[in-house]
Amino acid sequence: MRRALVIGCGATLGFTWTAAVLDALSEWDPRGADVLIGTSAGAEMVAMLGAGIAPEEIMAALAGTADAHPVVAAHLATVPHRFPPLPSPRWPATGLTRAKVDGLARLAGLLPRGRGDAAWLKRLGDTLAPNGWVTHPATWLVATDPHGNRVAFGSPDAPACTLGEAIAASWAVPGWFPPVEIAGGRYLDGGTVSPTSADLLLDRDVEEVVIVAPMSSEGGAPARGPARLERLIRKAMTRRVDAEVLALRQAGARVIRIEPSSEDLAAMGANFMDGRRRQRVLDTAIGTAPRLVAEAFEGATA
Repeated sequence: MRRALVIGCGATLGFTWTAAVLDALSEWDPRGADVLIGTSAGAEMVAMLGAGIAPEEIMAALAGTADAHPVVAAHLATVPHRFPPLPSPRWPATGLTRAKVDGLARLAGLLPRGRGDAAWLKRLGDTLAPNGWVTHPATWLVATDPHGNRVAFGSPDAPACTLGEAIAASWAVPGWFPPVEIAGGRYLDGGTVSPTSADLLLDRDVEEVVIVAPMSSEGGAPARGPARLERLIRKAMTRRVDAEVLALRQAGARVIRIEPSSEDLAAMGANFMDGRRRQRVLDTAIGTAPRLVAEAFEGATA
């Protein structure tokens, strides 16, 4: 069976939750997927898998144990700030306001140029792939240009770039990090347009698609207090994932969709960049992930 693994955006805490989910995948080794697609924090994870790093080594790095992969452990020692630095009075993505994208993406086009430093992401890519790219033959990292056109770096039609450039571009959250220049173009976080970009698989010959989506919740996710704003963003992202899952199923693919439980969302809180919650998210996900994975595979349909 030809299988694809899609890992969506989710910032610091989404990455942590995803690591526990991948570690709970007893059905198969995610490094063996025929296609790996990652967006934003999912691009970080996919880059590690494409470089041959096992989920248990990533989990060990998060837990701080001796069997951690050294590259991952060094990378995780740097956590982006909980809040963005004061942005520049420039607007690099106003094209999104006129693009054929959803309302959330158009709003992102109104955000000013971020001043965050993506050096730790570029350093990760350069360390994982000193020759430019990982050895996995189909490792795709999704970004978008300022007009809403997605690019899967690493795919045959994408501009050439290094792995570090691709991770930084896929992570370039509008208003938080500046766009990344690649081959004469400027690129932003792919999650601006789609949290998963699973629909990029529609022209690929895959029979099963496993989607790990930290930023969507099929059927909704009620909340109180500050988390209500996060849920508004989550609702818009969920609609996009719903549409992509439907399209894949209509094309005949078996889709396994794995999303955070209510316990996971409570552990994450309203700000997915809040690295202070990383241990809480990890501890919670270790308990919830096996059940989430089992239920997703049992309920999967084409």
